[in-house]
Amino acid sequence: MTVPPPPIPDSTFHQSVRTRLALLLFTHEPSFAQLKAALSITDGNLDAHLKKLSAAGYLHSRMVLQGRPHTVYQLSQSGAEAFGAYIETLKSICEAAQQEG
Repeated sequence: MTVPPPPIPDSTFHQSVRTRLALLLFTHEPSFAQLKAALSITDGNLDAHLKKLSAAGYLHSRMVLQGRPHTVYQLSQSGAEAFGAYIETLKSICEAAQQEG
């Protein structure tokens, strides 16, 4: 019997920090400082992950001028769709594993 290969999750999200980052961006519009605090990572590490999401077209950012100027981030429409597809892929892998077990 040939076992079909499992679906391949989107590698952009399939990294623990970027998965957690995408979860935050999916439901909120946080600032850099808020993301850094929520994820407990360095400026450079967060910047690298934001650049990876941006390069994939999955991220929007905008400057907010309320109080002290700061940048806020959110998933783009394509990012939200891709993240939803990523979650569905993980669900299908889990369901297939449960059926086999």
